[in-house]
Amino acid sequence: MANLKDIQRQIKSVSNTQKTTRAMKLVSTAKLRRAEELAKRSRLYADKMNQVIAEIAGRIKCNKVGGIDNRCFSKIDNPKTVDIVFVTADKGLCGGFNIQTIKAVKKLLAEYKEQNVKVRLRGIGKKGIEFFKYNEVELFDSVSDLSSRPDKERSDSFIKSSIEEFKDGKIDALHMVYNGYKNMITQELHVNKVLPVDADQFECNEEPKSILEVEAQDEEHMLDSLVSRYVEYAMYYSLIDSVAAEHSARMQAMDTATNNAKDMVKSLNVQFNKARQAAITTELIEIISGVESMK
Repeated sequence: MANLKDIQRQIKSVSNTQKTTRAMKLVSTAKLRRAEELAKRSRLYADKMNQVIAEIAGRIKCNKVGGIDNRCFSKIDNPKTVDIVFVTADKGLCGGFNIQTIKAVKKLLAEYKEQNVKVRLRGIGKKGIEFFKYNEVELFDSVSDLSSRPDKERSDSFIKSSIEEFKDGKIDALHMVYNGYKNMITQELHVNKVLPVDADQFECNEEPKSILEVEAQDEEHMLDSLVSRYVEYAMYYSLIDSVAAEHSARMQAMDTATNNAKDMVKSLNVQFNKARQAAITTELIEIISGVESMK
């Protein structure tokens, strides 16, 4: 039977852990509300930008012989070099949030390796960076304090070189991999190929669908500029979406940990009571045996 003091020490330790996990759950819940609202507003902006790109691309596709003459919309069947940008958290204690993203990146790396395609891995988030460094996977570029505090200027600066090098023909594709927010209890893994943009999704549109007025000679220049803005904002939105998903995952993980700690304290209390009862019984037997021996 375990020593009573040892059991009491375990009960105290688990109770303190329970208080910590409950506090972390409350903190993540509060942060999630703010991150969720920001993600919703950002999604509206991204949708509007996509509509503008679709409208201009549709006009060019319809009016120009040969369609859209822009590398960002070209089909590249045999890529030689690709960039993969992944977003993970800077901290742990959020269940399988980070490992899902890492598994998706590893799968993408394996697919390109089979095709003999050079991959430049670019990481955001301490957990993912540490994992690939530990496994001796070379990182072309990395930043470890951006996923927890998304910043538009730093995000643009991080992704800008990939955009420029794609336009210059130095890379042939750009992927973004991250775990996004779906609802309070669900995260959704995203493996998005942001460059080149799939031109087949744009329909031929001669008539404008919005109040947007663009001169025909300016359409291609504006489309090229919008694509850069589109990729930059896709990068920033992935950070916002990821941080909301991170708080959601941590909230669930801490809730589960709190419940497990509660069950463990209950089990330890039962074990303590049994040990105390056994100790009392032993003492009574010793007293009774002593009395009997004196007769």
